Amino acid sequence: MEVKEAPTEALIGGAWRRLARRFPVVSPATGERVAEVADCGEEEAREALEEAVLAFPAWSRATAYERAQVLRRWYERILEHKEPLARLMALEMGKPLKEGRAEVAYAAGFVEWYAEEAKRVYGETVPSQFPHKRILVRYEPVGPVYGITPWNFPAAMVTRKVAPALAAGCTFVLKPAEESPLTALYLAKLFLEAGGPPGVFQVLPTSRPAEVSRPFLEDERVRKLTFTGSTEVGVRLYEEAAKTLKRVSLELGGGAPVLVFADADLDRAVEETLRAKFRNAGESCVAANRIFVQAEVAEAFAEASWRLFLDHGTPEGALQGIRETVEKTRERVHPPQNPLPLRDGEALEVAGKRLRVLWTPGHADGHAAFYLEEEGVLLAGDALLEKVSPNVGLWAYTRENPLKDFLRSLDRLADLGARVAYAGHFGPI
Repeated sequence: MEVKEAPTEALIGGAWRRLARRFPVVSPATGERVAEVADCGEEEAREALEEAVLAFPAWSRATAYERAQVLRRWYERILEHKEPLARLMALEMGKPLKEGRAEVAYAAGFVEWYAEEAKRVYGETVPSQFPHKRILVRYEPVGPVYGITPWNFPAAMVTRKVAPALAAGCTFVLKPAEESPLTALYLAKLFLEAGGPPGVFQVLPTSRPAEVSRPFLEDERVRKLTFTGSTEVGVRLYEEAAKTLKRVSLELGGGAPVLVFADADLDRAVEETLRAKFRNAGESCVAANRIFVQAEVAEAFAEASWRLFLDHGTPEGALQGIRETVEKTRERVHPPQNPLPLRDGEALEVAGKRLRVLWTPGHADGHAAFYLEEEGVLLAGDALLEKVSPNVGLWAYTRENPLKDFLRSLDRLADLGARVAYAGHFGPI
């Protein structure tokens, strides 16, 4: 795909706004400049805000079926443009084409789902204590929404936020990540082609996120904020949004330790762990950030982990291809030492060709070998509570078999003060 096929201007109202001020989009796989994109500021933000407020009454009054039809056409257009969208993500974000194609389908799935859910925003009839009264509940769109998306999933994070808002009857102004704005702009182009009304979905690329965000945070007419990104930024946004009592949805950082016990299917454990750790170059909110392996299988696990394949982001079968991530990984590589796990806090390093696995019980930045199941759970609990507050929810993905072992470990983590939500595929109890 040629980058010239993707819009590089801001979408304000229903028109593409060319700005003199630009900022570069650089390929993280090659370091080359991919495009020059309009650099919005406070003036463009305030204009887009007014357009969103102006478009809200008509869009919110449109029937659920009318909104669903627009979303359905948008879904179809996204799938029709699967290949150019995947190539665009490879260019601006470094995502392998295979993962890019999968993300397009993933992103389109949100639009399809909410196109159907738009027709299912049912009200309620509530029993009344008075015989002559009837209580009816009707759900209404909250109002214009401001959204901020991250760079790591340039398509899916956009549709995941925009589609439900549009289905409910809200208008939406998006500030995509400055590292990967082109995919969001391309999706907005497809929305207009699908018959999306002007001002309903707008995109403001910028290298000055605080300046662009300020008008939306301060204006009481913007009724909701949605953000995916770091906890540090999320806290600041929450504080500002609270001043105008906005509804807030935040998807922030967390902790995701992996526990591998001696009776695990080792080949599958390695496969799933590497997938959890290095999918999308590890740039995922649920990426594994600590690996704890029972000592009996620690060496075998490390040996098997050497299969990891790092390559440029464009080849079909590449696992990941982010230049910055590869360079940071290389910095951590050391020659193999100490062939067996050691106890009592002694350091043990086992290195692959490009990945260091550090088996150091209790080490703040490493992974650890453990001997007893209880010891492994305690290590994982320490990692969780060291990473975040006990009151922060955590996702634990598992392929545990049998289920009873997983549930026992989960209960112990809860006893340690970590609130853990989990999802996965389970075998027999």
